Amino acid sequence: MVSRRNFFTGAGALAVSTALVSRAGAASLPEAVIMDKAATQPPLTPPNGRPYNPVVTLNGWTLPWRMKDGVKEFHLVAEPVVREIAPGMKANLWGYNGQSPGPTIEVVEGDRVRIFVTNKLPEHTSVHWHGQRLPNGMDGVTGLTQPGIDPGKTFVYEFVAKRPGTFMYHPHADEMTQMAMGMMGFWITHPKDHNFMRVDRDFCFLLNAYDIDPGSYTPKVNTMLDFNLWTFNSRAFPGIDPMVIAQNDKVRIRVGNLTMTNHPIHMHGHEFTVTGTDGGWTPPAARWPEVTTDIAVGQMRAIEFVASEPGDWAFHCHKSHHTMNAMGHDVPTLIGVDQREVLGKINKLVPGYMIMGDKGMADMGEMEMPLPDNTLPMMTGSGPFGGIGMGGMFTTMKVRKGLARGDYKDPGWYQHPAGTLAYEWKEGGIARPEAVRAPDAGKMAAKPGEKVLQVTKPGKNHAH
Repeated sequence: MVSRRNFFTGAGALAVSTALVSRAGAASLPEAVIMDKAATQPPLTPPNGRPYNPVVTLNGWTLPWRMKDGVKEFHLVAEPVVREIAPGMKANLWGYNGQSPGPTIEVVEGDRVRIFVTNKLPEHTSVHWHGQRLPNGMDGVTGLTQPGIDPGKTFVYEFVAKRPGTFMYHPHADEMTQMAMGMMGFWITHPKDHNFMRVDRDFCFLLNAYDIDPGSYTPKVNTMLDFNLWTFNSRAFPGIDPMVIAQNDKVRIRVGNLTMTNHPIHMHGHEFTVTGTDGGWTPPAARWPEVTTDIAVGQMRAIEFVASEPGDWAFHCHKSHHTMNAMGHDVPTLIGVDQREVLGKINKLVPGYMIMGDKGMADMGEMEMPLPDNTLPMMTGSGPFGGIGMGGMFTTMKVRKGLARGDYKDPGWYQHPAGTLAYEWKEGGIARPEAVRAPDAGKMAAKPGEKVLQVTKPGKNHAH
């Protein structure tokens, strides 16, 4: 984290809405803190106020606060940011406090909260506290409940966090542009009783999407449906961190959707129940087991399960195009088309030109073709047995025995016990291997006496 202790000093200091600050009784602004790391940050143990069990924001962080006369004070800075979508690609976005999405805000039911919002964007903005019960004048709808926060101004929102649950924040000001540029964040209100609905690990992230042309850096804000980058917290696989979990931990995963379509979020290896929505906790009698839950636009879901099964389990959107990067929407399907003759003619004019997709898209993982700068491969990421062939809204749950309570370090790839790994059958009675350990990433597993296949690792200039 990087401090902005001197943010408001010097000739370039930003103007503050004096009337609002006076009403809030704030002698000075709380420190604005920014984040300059794309990795998942450890949970923020509350240094003061009432206790709660903190969340872990996937590839994100929790915003610190200060206590002033019994009020929790936060400082959000709306500003242009550069977000690494995945290694090899960065995007020019708008966000808060150095990142998109902005930092998670965590409070406790009954807390009085005061949020200072400073606007460093080139146009006015506001903040709507999605799902909160609050005074109408704090709801953050520009022109309806408040004037817009002009560039260089700071507004103050103050209200009591009345009910526990999972919420979001985002603008209601030129929102087609501002949300398409990445302005959003998570808000968690923990219950007064920190033992109520207690879990061992509590993760959260937002679903968001961008339309960024290959070779460019800035999203197209007028796109309504044809997005080409589908992300968890503005990160696309393999840039998304795994969720690290101790075996038999009780786990909660909170997901909010601020894209323009629904997302059926699917978990491998376990079943879960939906225990919370943006409307509150789901009554126990209304819950049922699922392995996929559909999250519509503007909705939030909290799911819970016991991580009883060790392994590296996939967790992803089940819309197949949402687990791919840099999607091209007008590319014809050429499966089964013999393109060798036309390829020869084209190569006379364009040396090095390659045919694509005559057997499907998976064989493109073997190709090494140049891409424009700042462009992600369509399918990328390597696992212990070769290319995973996923991108976008995809990550893993790494469930391991014996992890310490606060241990979120990546444990590496899962080592499969004897007799638990799928293997190739060959006529002639090839016996199942007694034990197969995960090989190095980029190599396929091999049984004794068989050749190991080297798989091309994706990189900046590899198209998948």
